[in-house]
Amino acid sequence: MRVVLAEDSLLLREGLVRLLEEAGADVVAAVGDGEELVRAVVAHRPEVAITDVRMPPSFRAEGLRAALQARRLVPGTAVLVLSQYVEQSYASDLLAEAGVGGVGYLLKDRISKLEDLSDALHRVAQGATVLDPEVVAGLFARRARSPLDELTPREREVLGLMAEGRTNAAIAKRLAVTGGAVEKRVSSIFAKLGLPPSTDDHRRVLAVVAWLSS
Repeated sequence: MRVVLAEDSLLLREGLVRLLEEAGADVVAAVGDGEELVRAVVAHRPEVAITDVRMPPSFRAEGLRAALQARRLVPGTAVLVLSQYVEQSYASDLLAEAGVGGVGYLLKDRISKLEDLSDALHRVAQGATVLDPEVVAGLFARRARSPLDELTPREREVLGLMAEGRTNAAIAKRLAVTGGAVEKRVSSIFAKLGLPPSTDDHRRVLAVVAWLSS
């Protein structure tokens, strides 16, 4: 798997390169700012672009904006965002781009575990949406009153795991229930959120975007 990495801290960047290589990635470029990230993605056309949210010069959302710009130039590039903090607005911006390629948002503390990083990297590359559990919790906490308030506690739990990019089978295993029970709750979530069956839309992604937008 070919990866382009953007991280402004040289020390952390070198550490991430080694960690990604241990996770089975081929880091074809490691750069220090958003503009270099865009150029590297266009030049190397990697499966995944990995970036910190805050990059020079203003250290706000340059990394995220650069990654999304790069994906518009090279459609299908998966984007995995790393952050030191739970920044809900940035996660919302990222998820708004879901459906045109895999996206992920992980806290940097989480990627110290090689198994977690490898799992997230491969799922994002395959087109999944992967969110750190703390990001999911923070996003749920800031919701206003919405149709999501009609969801049962277990349906909210299922939706949270969907937002982490888990399949129905993985959710069933995590919750120690049958696959049929998960399918029933997923169908109920779609119904309560007004998401009818469609061949044009990805309802799992729309369900996550719905509660971020409410």
